[in-house]
Amino acid sequence: MTVPTARQVAGRRLRASRGVAGALLAIVLVAIVLAALRPATPADALDPASPDQDGARALTEILRQRGTPLTVARTTTDAAEHSTSDSVVVVTRPGRLTRADLLRLSAAPGDLVLVAPSARVLAALAPTVEEGGQSYGDSGPPDCPVPAAQQAGSVAFGSSLTYTVPPGATGCYRESGLARLVQVPVGSRTVTILGSAAPLTNAHLDEEGDAALALNLVGARSSAVWLVPDLPPPGADRGDRSLGDMVPFGWRLLPVGLAVAIVLIALWRMRRFGPVVAEALPVVVRSAETIEGRSRLYRAHHARGSAAAALRASARARLVPLLGLPRGAATDPAAAPEIVTAVARRTTHDEAAVGYALYGPEPADDAALVALPGLLDDLERQVRDS
Repeated sequence: MTVPTARQVAGRRLRASRGVAGALLAIVLVAIVLAALRPATPADALDPASPDQDGARALTEILRQRGTPLTVARTTTDAAEHSTSDSVVVVTRPGRLTRADLLRLSAAPGDLVLVAPSARVLAALAPTVEEGGQSYGDSGPPDCPVPAAQQAGSVAFGSSLTYTVPPGATGCYRESGLARLVQVPVGSRTVTILGSAAPLTNAHLDEEGDAALALNLVGARSSAVWLVPDLPPPGADRGDRSLGDMVPFGWRLLPVGLAVAIVLIALWRMRRFGPVVAEALPVVVRSAETIEGRSRLYRAHHARGSAAAALRASARARLVPLLGLPRGAATDPAAAPEIVTAVARRTTHDEAAVGYALYGPEPADDAALVALPGLLDDLERQVRDS
């Protein structure tokens, strides 16, 4: 049998790991492509002048036809100037708001409608409400006393954020205890938190009760202010944002995909043991040399008792099967008289000689130790031939 070298073993292991490395690389590449292809929010999303699918021109035109004055504001300063105690300020694209913008909105009069606000915006404008998870299911009935939701019925939210419902607040379109729409009183105003922008957009306004919900929320007062904040200048303070807030959603799924891939690969590789790998011994030692080396160690330490015990134990282990006794009797002290009697009956030696040969005592000198193997061999030969 040819023993493989270390280079051959390393090459075989490298070839075996190519599939695992290739699978991990493919998963990383797919995740990068998906993250790159994930559509970003258009620049004119929820813009009341945009006729695109993500725009809100249809909703604002319907509001104007119904006689609701609508003011479009591009800054929080304009929104605060046009808001009154009997107006509704619709805050779209809240991620663009700076800390100063949030302070202006918190001091402005009138009700607020926050479209998919983050935890930072909630802390400034609705501090009792907390952000929950993401929801992708159908909404179902509102199951809440909010008039706008009751009149709308089922709403197609699509992908929506969910929020907690603190004491004193009202939650609609719940899922697992979290709500897609929350109304909470904050001081003298009512803040409405809408988890999805879909009911306000041109593409979804005609689905289910989206139009009714949007019209009743935005047109709940005598006038409305539609705030589409412009991008803040570079370096502007946008508040404290965690690393997780700045990581795109597609990249957040990458560790999950890698973890699943690693678990599957581990299960695949542990399905069986690999082939036996033969390793070359550093040296080859002959059995005679081993016996001679051990004998010299016994002699150097004058260990006649240990050497005799090893010889007697081996002889008993070979004799017991020949006598028809259980193998465990060779190491059982209680079986010694039976073994000695049985050997004496089948040999020419008396029980005293057999007892000395098989159980001791320790040889008195080296000559007695040298003679012991011959006596044991003679006992074994006679028992075998009897």
